[in-house]
This record gives sequence, structure tokens and C-alpha cells, in this order.
Amino acid sequence: MASAAHDLLLGKIVGIIENEASSIARVRDKVDELKQELVSMKAFLKDADGKKAQTEGEEAWVTSVRDSFFDVEDVIAEFTDHIYQQERGVGVARFLRRTFHIPKNLWYRRHIAKKLDKIKGTIDAVSERNHKYGVSVAPGQDITTSHDCNQKWIRDQAEACLFTNEDELVGIEDSKQVLIEHLVNGEQSQTIVSVVGMGGSGKTTLVAQVFNNDIVKRHFNCYAWVTVSQTYVIEDLFRSLIGQFHQSRKEEVPREINSMSYRELVKILVDYLNSKRHLVVLDDVWGINVWEKIKVSLQDKQLGSRVVLTTRNSDIARYGFGLASHVHEIPPLEKKNAWELFSRKTFSNHPNKSCPPELEPYAWELLGKCNGLPLAIVALGGLMSSKNSCSEWSNVRNSLNWHLTSDPVLGSMKTILLLSFNDLSYRLKHCFLYCSLFPEDYLMRRKRLVRLWIAEGFVEHVRGATAEVTAERYLSELCFRSMLQVVEWSGAGRPKECRMHDLMREHALSISEKEKFGVVYDGQNEAIEARRLSVQSEGKIKSSTGTSQLRSILVFVKDTKLPSHCRFLRVLDLEKTSITKLPENLGYFFNLRYLNLKGTHIKELPKSIGKLLNLQTLDMRGSKIEGLPKGIAKLVNLRHLIIYRFTGDDVGFQYLKGTRVPVDVSKLSKLQVLTCVEAEGGTISQVGCMTQLVRLGITNVKESDSMNLCNNIQKLRLLDWILLNASDEEEILLTDAISSPPPLLRVVILSGRLEKVPLWFQPLQSLAFLSLHWSKLEQDLLPHIEALPNLRSLVLVNAYVGKQLYFRRGFVKLKELDFRNHPLLTEIIIENGVMSNLHKLGINKCMSLKTVPLGLEYLTDLKTLMLRTVPEDIIQPIRKGGVDRPKVQHIPEIIHFYERSSQWVSEELS
Repeated sequence: MASAAHDLLLGKIVGIIENEASSIARVRDKVDELKQELVSMKAFLKDADGKKAQTEGEEAWVTSVRDSFFDVEDVIAEFTDHIYQQERGVGVARFLRRTFHIPKNLWYRRHIAKKLDKIKGTIDAVSERNHKYGVSVAPGQDITTSHDCNQKWIRDQAEACLFTNEDELVGIEDSKQVLIEHLVNGEQSQTIVSVVGMGGSGKTTLVAQVFNNDIVKRHFNCYAWVTVSQTYVIEDLFRSLIGQFHQSRKEEVPREINSMSYRELVKILVDYLNSKRHLVVLDDVWGINVWEKIKVSLQDKQLGSRVVLTTRNSDIARYGFGLASHVHEIPPLEKKNAWELFSRKTFSNHPNKSCPPELEPYAWELLGKCNGLPLAIVALGGLMSSKNSCSEWSNVRNSLNWHLTSDPVLGSMKTILLLSFNDLSYRLKHCFLYCSLFPEDYLMRRKRLVRLWIAEGFVEHVRGATAEVTAERYLSELCFRSMLQVVEWSGAGRPKECRMHDLMREHALSISEKEKFGVVYDGQNEAIEARRLSVQSEGKIKSSTGTSQLRSILVFVKDTKLPSHCRFLRVLDLEKTSITKLPENLGYFFNLRYLNLKGTHIKELPKSIGKLLNLQTLDMRGSKIEGLPKGIAKLVNLRHLIIYRFTGDDVGFQYLKGTRVPVDVSKLSKLQVLTCVEAEGGTISQVGCMTQLVRLGITNVKESDSMNLCNNIQKLRLLDWILLNASDEEEILLTDAISSPPPLLRVVILSGRLEKVPLWFQPLQSLAFLSLHWSKLEQDLLPHIEALPNLRSLVLVNAYVGKQLYFRRGFVKLKELDFRNHPLLTEIIIENGVMSNLHKLGINKCMSLKTVPLGLEYLTDLKTLMLRTVPEDIIQPIRKGGVDRPKVQHIPEIIHFYERSSQWVSEELS
């Protein structure tokens, strides 16, 4: 754990130096000295972390370094704020302030320098105490690092799975049969089978059962199992392969193997496997480089050899490897199997080995925390097996976080989960810990996380990439590493919503609290000792020294009273709270980078908003704000301005409203996202000057705006998302004048009448999401978009006034198709082979349909069919026993929504 703390701490201080301190004249040298001191500390802490056990002295050392860093951060923030206050005047006023405040500024700079000297003195004193009391690693000392101990423990546990009886396992039979099929059947070329899942999901246990299967062993001439882990020596892997291949054939292992060179080992393996069909398991793979190093010894002789690898990283599992490959993702245990496994481990000594009725509510609640993760189920079951009373079970339920960090029975689970965390870079560690500040099972949106991480300063500057692109890479990596679970993918194939496994979150929270990274407010008025506060219980949070140093406040309850005097805040997230008004002195929060007012009842912004010169994100969607004050144009660092309002009617024309903005909004040269502004005055011309925009939404567009609008859209070459909304349902959106659309467009949303299908759709090679709302096209749309190579989602709302839509060809990557409000549509026809990758189909308010889409049976990958406000005549035939039932019986989820007695009712038809 200490190494995690060191990385978090040192990474943050370097960020402060890079982003803030370099601009502070006469103080920079002082901070640079501290930076060098902290770099030396890091070297020492890494040595100390190599000892067999971390001492209390080392713990105190880490705490001292962390507290000193916070002191440095506070001083820098204080000084920056002071300089800002001196620079707030303009013109003559600024000149007078500078003139008459020179003595005061000199005094203040000396004051700050003295504070930094004092902090450095404190750090020096801590170093001297450590030296005095011998908190160090002696040169040449024979030590075993905690990391190596963990790796050995992991290897032992993995190989123990080879001796697990099958009757001890539940819920693996289907996956087992799939893997056996991949191994013993199929092509003769060498094939890699990757099994991927988060730590503790049962990857190794599953593969061990397959590896030991008699059918599998008889199929191969020789086989070997190698646990790779995070640290390995390639020569040792070769020796292990040679030894196990020989043992699998009951042959004597070459005696001189331990003294052989790399070249000799490779030659033995190549010669030995020349005519043998082999099976190799590479367990616990953390990087693709292991295959690059080992493949020279496992050459493809077209004998049907197989390589199985297990990994936590789906990026590795999907890596090409230059061979035929299959990927098998480990699903969580189903509820029934999870209960069976938990009962086996927990109630083996109870009558009939079943759960006592009085404990069942607690058991289900704890089981729910495991989210189908076998390791967690087994570990918690072992812990609870010794607890027989309701009070004991209640105690564990109420203090699970403490048990996870302190109870030795759960040590194995903690070790496995922490391996994934410790393998992250310090920036990814920050991002991951930040996710733990969201409530349990909370669905975290990609864009929200990206903007929060940028505001916090977690995202490094990468040449040629925006901060948003880099942050999205961070999120993808956390998802690929199984640290976060993707709940929904966007139409463009990126994570749209994700969540954190409950037990992973508990571990992350314990680290956050220990390192003062962040805490969750639980309604208790205790002193807050952290930089970030997540409010998840209602109550009044008292102001204190701790709250005055807060950098982030995230609120997840409707009503709460926030502390005052948090002038160093970088993040204020009030999404969906009941707040009705912001304080007039909002400009006091000079450091604010992120302000989220989504779904609040706020009707206007205070004029002081123009003083937030560091603000990067202003999210007001769904609020009551109809216009922005002139001061918005002063927010020179603003990157995301999100200001649209939904009406709640997703099938009617007026589903979206924009917001009025000052005419000089084009001054915001860093603005990338502007959604959605009303087209009035010179807004459209102003937008055309903002060539840095990536996302743009314009509402209230009139036919008279068309030529000006088209000309200005063509100037926005970086645009990847656009929404155009006509002023009313009779207004025609004339977009034909767009002859050269922005080449990077991935999302196009057009709301308003179209005379014909825009010709500029066809060259959009990156288009992934297309929504046509109230287009009322008489022309058949489908031939114009069927060839789009990356179209994944298509939404049509009153887009076509014909009676038949015929999908004859194309739509090769389409995954989601949604029809809404087509009153004249009687028939949807789908040819065999069209939309073969479709996963979700929705039909809403299409009351003239005579039947479900013809050809529905061809959509073999369809997972969900949603039917809402459709004729009963098309529902009855697809119910069980109905004439059209064979067309839909392959679909796992079919839901019918209908209105009854002014209430919406859902019917499950699958």
C-alpha cells in the first residue's frame, strides 16, 4: 500500500509544479527545492517498501510527506488567489492597483517564501528523525519485497486450482464446454484462446478444469501450464515449458536444463515440438510482450496446437497476436449459482446446509455486494461461516469496509484486487480512486468522468491530443483492465456508462480515506480530513479547517447545506440537487474548474460568473436557465458549455430547447463543446469563427438562416458532433448547401423538415450515430445511408411519411435501430444478411403497423426488442403459442410497454 501512496503523492506534486508553480515569480525556486526533496523521499520510500513488513515508522513517514505536500499545495493556491485579486482591475484601475500595492505584493511574496521555508524545514526534520530512529533499508540486507511475496502467493493459488475438485465448483459448465470446443475442434493452424475477466472472476479455475479434462489431454501430444504474473524471466518460462512437456509424456527432463542459455532452451523447445500437437496455458498475463518473447519457441506446424491465456485486460485478449484467436469473457455468476456457492461456504455446518431464515435478509444483502464475483463470494462466505447471530451479521454488513481492510479471512481477496490497482500508473490511480467517490452501483457517464478528471489536473499533456482524448484513453484502459465495468456502449463504440464493482469500490474508498484523497460524508459532523468530499447523506456540513482546504465537492442527495469558505474549490458538482440559486459571490471561487448544475432548479447565473477565469466546464442542461449573462464571454479557459433543456416529449417535435448566449461568445477560443444555443442575432456567424469546436448544437434555426448556417458549418473542420433544430415543425432545414461537411463527424442529429435526404451524408466515413427527428421525408432514406461503413445507431422519429421501409442491403455495423412516431408506416421488411450485427430494436408509436418487422428471424444477434404503443394485433401473434412466435423466440429480451388507466405497464414477452 505504501508504494501506491508514494506514486499518488509524488505524481500530484509534480503536476502542481508543472501546472501552477512555474508562473509564481520569486517563489518558484522555493518550490523547486521542495520538488527535489520529495524526489529523494520517493527513492527512500521505495527502499523502505521493500522490507518484509512495513513498520509504524514508515507509516508515519508517509503521513508526514503527504501532509507536507498538502501544505505546499495550499500555499501555492493561496498565492495564486492573491495574485488574481491584484490583477482583477482593468485599464487604469489595474495600473493604479499595481502602483499602490507594490510594497504589499513584495511583503506577500516574502510571506509565501517564509511559509515554504517552514514547510521544507518540517520535511528536513522528518528526514532527520527517520535517520535517527533507523527507518531505512540497510545495504545488502536480504529482503523479500511485498510485491514478490504477493506474486509468489498468486502463483501458488493459481496452481492450486489445478487440484480443485469439479464438484466444489458451480456455474462453469457452459463456459467449460465452450472452451473445450475451441481446443479440440476447429482449424489446424495454431490458435490462441483468451479468457478475460476481473481479478477473482474464476478465470484460472475455469481454465484449470478444462486443462485437466480427459478429452483435452488425450487430444494433445504434450501440454504445459505456466503462471506468468507481472514479473517473469523468459528463460525460467522456457525451463518450465520444457519440464512440463516432458512430464506430460512421462519422459525424463534434461538434467542440464538449469545451466542452459536462452538460445539452447529455444532450440530444445523448437526441436521437441516439431511434430507434436501441444497445449500451453499462460496464466495471469499482464502484457502482450510475453507472447512476443515466447512465440519463437511455439512455432505453428499446422498440427492444431492451442495456446490459452488468462488476463484481466481485454485489450490483451483482443490483441491480434498474428494467429487465429477466440476471446471468452467470464460472466458474473447468475443469482442462483451465486447463492449455491455462498451457501456451500457459509452454511456447511448448519442443518441441511441451508441458511437460517433469520439470517437470509443479511445473506442476500452481502451476496449482492459480490456482484457475482466468485472470489468475493467464497471469501465472504468463509468470513460469515463463523458468525451465527443476527447481530454479528448486521455488524459485518454495516462495517464491510473495515472488514475488507482488516480481517485476515478476506486477505486473499484484498491481495488479488489490489494487484490490479498497484499495476496502474499514478495518473490512472487518481482516476480510479475518483470513481470510488460516486455512490455504490452509480452509473458514471464517460463525459462526466472525463471532464472531472481534467478539472482535477489528473490528465497529462500529450502532444497532438486534446485533454479530452487523453482522458478517454484513461477511461478505456480502466475498463479494459476490468477495473470498471461497462454498462452501456455509445453508438460510436466507446464506453458510455460504467460502474465500479462494489467490493472494488470499498477497497478504493479505504485507500482514498487513508491517503486523504477523498471521503464520503455520511451525515456525521466529524472533521473532514481530505481534499475531496462526496456528499451522500443529507445534513448540514459544518465549516472547519478541513473544509476550507477542500478541492472538490460532489453532491448526490437532493438537500444538503454545504460548508462556506471553500475558496480553493476546483470542482463543484450539484447535479440533480434542489438548489434554486447560486451565491452572488460565486466569483470568489477563483480556482473553480468544473461547475455542474444539471437538473437543478436554478433560473439564472449570478453576474459574478464572469470572474471564474479558470472555469473549464459549465454544465446547465435540464436546469431552468434560459439565457446567459454577458460575463460568460470572459471565461477564457472554458472548454465545455452545455446548456440545452429537454421537454420530456421524445416523440413530439419540441423535445429540446436551447439557451440564449451573448453575441461575443466567439471570444471563447478554448471552447470545444457548445450545446445548445439559440440561433438569434449574429449567433450563427459567431459560431463560424469558433473553428476549434468539436461539438455544436443550434436550436431555433429558420429557413432564412440556411445559407449562413451551411457556410459556417463547413468552416468547423474539427467538428465530430452536430445538432440542428428547426424553429418549428413546419420550418424546413435546408442543409443542401453543405458541399464539404466536417470530415470527422461521428454524430449527426437533425430535427426539422427535410425536402430530401442530404447528399453530404454519404461521404461521412466516421458517422456512427444518426438521428432524424420530424424530417417527414417522402423520399426513401435507406438507400442513401445503407453503405455508411461505421453507422452503429440509427434513430428515426417521424422521419418518413411512406408506408414501407425496406432494408435491402448494407448497415453492416448497425447495432441499435429505433423507430418512433411513424403514423403511416404499415410494414418494415428486412432482407436476410442485412443488419446482421443488430443488438437492439425499438418500435414506439407506430400504430399502423400490421406485423412485427418481416425478416426479424434473420437478426440472430438481436438481444433486445422494445415495443411501445403499438397495435395489439402485432403483439398477440408473438406471445407464446402465437403464429409469429418462431420469428422472435431467439431474442433474449422482449418488452411490451402499453398504457392502462393512465399508467404505463410493461409486459415481458421473451
